[in-house]
Amino acid sequence: MRAITIPQFGGPEVLTLSDIPEPSPGRNDVLVEVAAAGINRADIGQRQGTYPPPPGAPDWPGMELSGTILAIGDDVTGWHAGDRICALIPGGAYAERAAVDARLLMPVPANVDLVDAAGIPEAAATVWANAVMAAGLVAGRTLLVHGGSSGIGSLAIQYATAIGSRVFVTAGSADKVAFCESLGAIGINYREQDFVEVIRDAVGGVDVILDIVGGDYLQRNVESLNTGGAIAIIANQSGKPGTFEIGSLMQKRGRIGATTLRARPIAERAEIIAAVDQEMMPLFADGLMHTVTDTVFPLAEAADAHRLMESSRHMGKILLKM
Repeated sequence: MRAITIPQFGGPEVLTLSDIPEPSPGRNDVLVEVAAAGINRADIGQRQGTYPPPPGAPDWPGMELSGTILAIGDDVTGWHAGDRICALIPGGAYAERAAVDARLLMPVPANVDLVDAAGIPEAAATVWANAVMAAGLVAGRTLLVHGGSSGIGSLAIQYATAIGSRVFVTAGSADKVAFCESLGAIGINYREQDFVEVIRDAVGGVDVILDIVGGDYLQRNVESLNTGGAIAIIANQSGKPGTFEIGSLMQKRGRIGATTLRARPIAERAEIIAAVDQEMMPLFADGLMHTVTDTVFPLAEAADAHRLMESSRHMGKILLKM
């Protein structure tokens, strides 16, 4: 089969279209004919050599995919050849076929395009594990998302809006702010506005913050919290250390947590996927949420897909079509 491999670490140009052996599914796996794979920042880290795949995962990149089941392992129940699925996997999605642990599968609703569905698993699992499980987002609470026009941000806006939460987001251009507002958020252009002041004037504070920026946003996030609020840090795209006034956090009885998703034990990832399947996927089926795809590249143009991701010009998900 064809797959994108990384013969050496470096820039997007190192991504190589290669012929490699087709994977063999284990007893608990299914073999998937991949329709598309999602592009994520973690893939860039893997390409650069700073974020290796967890033990046992394929060497080629890709953490989420959509496609059709070709075959099932001996111990797999509830799934059949021909089923349309999407999945969160530890690696190996940039390929024409993939062996996937059946516990990481979700059915794709009939009204969702199979290629676009590749952009659901990673963003949905990240939002659920961090904003919901860790930070306690429920109906009626207020959410702030940094990077609102990203794949994670666009899904977080839709989910929070669908369950009855008010959403603020930061974004870096008028176009991105308008995009976020079209999904139901209150947009803040961080190049022109101070999000702390905007939130203070609008609502006083927020209950949950989903942060991909890190760095000097940490103290400002604390200042933006309501009493009993929580900050979930899922990336440090600033590349800088962060400090905060401990007394301020204590006075607000606030919490700060930071997590990753890819390296979690399979049982934890399966629990998250099961919750997403039960709580979020019906919202797609009912039309209350929809996929948001910026650009679809053919597999051979994976380097261009990475360049677009690194440019931050995209709004929504970037996908590779097989």
